[in-house]
Amino acid sequence: MPLTAAPAEALLWPPLVIANAPNGATRTKADHPALPMTAAELARNAAEIVEAGAALIHIHVRDGEGRHLLDVEAYRDATAAIRREVGDRLVVQATSEGAGRYTASEQIAVVRALRPEAVSLALREIIPDDAHEAAAAEFFAWLRRERILVQIILYSAEEVHRYQALKGRGLLGEGEDFPLFVLGRYTSGQVSTPADLVPFLAAGTPPRLWAMCAFGPKENACATVAAGLGGHVRVGFENNLFAPDGTRAEHNAAQVRRAADGARLLNRPLATADTLRGLYAGA
Repeated sequence: MPLTAAPAEALLWPPLVIANAPNGATRTKADHPALPMTAAELARNAAEIVEAGAALIHIHVRDGEGRHLLDVEAYRDATAAIRREVGDRLVVQATSEGAGRYTASEQIAVVRALRPEAVSLALREIIPDDAHEAAAAEFFAWLRRERILVQIILYSAEEVHRYQALKGRGLLGEGEDFPLFVLGRYTSGQVSTPADLVPFLAAGTPPRLWAMCAFGPKENACATVAAGLGGHVRVGFENNLFAPDGTRAEHNAAQVRRAADGARLLNRPLATADTLRGLYAGA
């Protein structure tokens, strides 16, 4: 029987969203000289990653001593610098991470004052226990009204189950959340592997939009596997400073470019910022 071409629809993939987490809460230039710390450095990083294929930048801002900061004006300065550099070519996502410095109520207050285009929220920080549910429900209702792109960060299969239960009870509001599965822990020497993704996906039917991030030199292997399973990816110096061969990565754009190369091997197109905005708006 002669071979025939596969149907065109069998080759179609949803565009892959590549996010870049360029700095994180704790790393400094002592970890990598190319790690962006200031608004100007974040803007230069943005220009590089958008050319490499990124659609979203996940930013942390710092105080004068380089410490993790949740501050409205610092976020506005960083966002304005990025917009001057790349316009609307990136979705700018602010983190709400407490990092041991901020309570859930302080995190919520900063996000409300900032009104970012997109925000990441660690479930374990925003709703650490039942006593925080009422405030969180009001906050999530506000996020939906503001049409802010919500990314909920989940660290284990158990947290996936808790997320699903809270979602089912209506505490997280209506709409897409774009959860991020963290394959590992923020600990020295952490190395993630593609198999670390399995428990997250086995915890229940994944939502339409989901992404993962990974630690160590197998970050790109994890990203390519996630892309092959229909997910999206976050790469960058917040989680990983290494190239796949274990040498130090050149810069954030190199990590993005490797993820983009994996997508091309899969024949999966890359999403733009407007693609992501459209996916979320259509949820």
